[in-house]
Amino acid sequence: MSKEEVPERLQKVLAQRGFGSRREIESWIEEGKILVNGKRAILGCKITAQDEIEVNGRAITNTTKAIPSKNRIILYNKPLGEICTRSDPEGRPTVFEALPSLTGQRWVAVGRLDINSSGLILFTTDGELANKLMHPSADIEREYAVRLLGVVTPEIHRKVTTGVVLDDGTRAKFTNMTFVGGSGANTWHNVTLKEGKYREVRRILETQGLQVNRLIRIRYGTVKLPKDLPEGEYQELDYNLLKMDFK
Repeated sequence: MSKEEVPERLQKVLAQRGFGSRREIESWIEEGKILVNGKRAILGCKITAQDEIEVNGRAITNTTKAIPSKNRIILYNKPLGEICTRSDPEGRPTVFEALPSLTGQRWVAVGRLDINSSGLILFTTDGELANKLMHPSADIEREYAVRLLGVVTPEIHRKVTTGVVLDDGTRAKFTNMTFVGGSGANTWHNVTLKEGKYREVRRILETQGLQVNRLIRIRYGTVKLPKDLPEGEYQELDYNLLKMDFK
């Protein structure tokens, strides 16, 4: 048996390819959503390059051939107008269209930005790492540059950094909010938080009657958005160093 054909656990291979975390894939196995050679997979089964895999009725081409020994992470500068899904029925551009092509792997987004937000998104071929970086227990800080319409009074600053109640009844806050510049009706601020709830930055500020008219993610953990990276372009990062940073 060649080195490439050494059996690997099914959930490990699929997690490496970005289909989900090992725990998610184990749930799919238990639910009968994964077939190996036409038969229902079982927990703990191992596969080689000769096995045929189906996930949710879809054949996975070359799932086990040349199992990648090298994972990757890239930083993408998302422009306004792109959505963070692999395809869109409305035909809108997606972030995945601009990423480098892969063989036997796929890119997994570490968090999302809505269509009206721009800036830093991390993508990795390591599905387990992606899920770890997005999990609340990771306690990873995100930083955004925000252009606001409205006046941030000392009282508003106090409220958004100590906690406000969002429209769904949950509490949220910024870990920090710093004035950056601007005058008149529109001013720039940097805000940080340790969660990635849907539109959370905008929703926190809207509780105080403030309108966000630009939102740019500029940092995710230790990774900062390079000032010289154009929108719509990506930059390769050191996978091993970042994995250690986010350990």
